[in-house]
Amino acid sequence: MFLTLCLLRKGIPGKQWIGKYRRPPKITWQMKSKMVGHLEREAENEYWISRPYMTREQVHSHAAERRAQNWLKIKEARFAKFPEHKRITDHQNHLRITQNWSS
Repeated sequence: MFLTLCLLRKGIPGKQWIGKYRRPPKITWQMKSKMVGHLEREAENEYWISRPYMTREQVHSHAAERRAQNWLKIKEARFAKFPEHKRITDHQNHLRITQNWSS
C-alpha cells in the first residue's frame, strides 16, 4: 500500500516524518551498532536472570529474621512516642480542692 501510494502520487502526503504514511528513515551504521549493543546487553541480562543465586529452599523465608527485627524496631519506635497512661483520678484531682459539703 505504501509503495503504491509513493508510486502513484509522486510523494508522501502531508508531513514526511509523522503519521500513518510516513517516509521510512534511513538506517545508519550507528543505529545498527546501537541496536546490536542493546541486543547483546539484553541477552546478557537474560542469561544472568535465568541462573538464580539461591535455590528455591533458600529463597523461602530467607529474610524472615531480618523482617522480624525491623518490625520490632518499628514497634518500639511507635511505643516510644506513645504518651504515659493516665488514670481518671489524675484528671479529676483538681476537683478535690475542698470537700466541705461531705462533712
